[in-house]
Amino acid sequence: MEIQVLNQNGSGDSKVSLPESIFGQQFNEDLVHQLLTTYTSNSHQNTKGQKNRSDARGGGKKPWKQKGTGRARAGTIRSPIWRGGGVTFAYKFSSLKPKKINKKMYRSAMRSIWSKLAEEEKIVAINEINIDEPAKSSQVKKILSDLGLNKALVVLSKNNEGLNKASKNLTECNVQTVSSIDPSALLKAEKVLITSETVNLLTEVLA
Repeated sequence: MEIQVLNQNGSGDSKVSLPESIFGQQFNEDLVHQLLTTYTSNSHQNTKGQKNRSDARGGGKKPWKQKGTGRARAGTIRSPIWRGGGVTFAYKFSSLKPKKINKKMYRSAMRSIWSKLAEEEKIVAINEINIDEPAKSSQVKKILSDLGLNKALVVLSKNNEGLNKASKNLTECNVQTVSSIDPSALLKAEKVLITSETVNLLTEVLA
């Protein structure tokens, strides 16, 4: 399988061969689902939760006396029926054991994802990405526009500081590396922008 390698300005440069062992596999939905659930579960920080009436701050003093005011009796301003009060059945994060997926399963699942992207023609190859200093978002927008892309996930073989700075505030461009790629972002991507070096590294890592 060969795809056109484009220059940064959108013109055709050459062709790159996508290895069948990485980009030509059958999609294993069950295995990919297991990878995504494992990745999502392990990414939770388990630090957020809700406060019940004992966790909410304040409310030590009775708002008004029990009788004689004509109002309903109240014991604390942190009652769940009060604005700013605690939650009745507050959710608490429990410390969960991290899920695991072995290397063989991970590689197979990632091969399935890359093969799916190749089958749907979502992969766009580029020769290289050069960002001039100072890095500006307009440079990234121009590159995407020249390539005919509205939104793209850029997967590089190594970190590119200039591209990271220029795309930091852009929602239409997400930059990742092969070593720290998000499989869920890869599946959801409208287009995936890669370089020849990315293909070579993917072949080494996922073979």
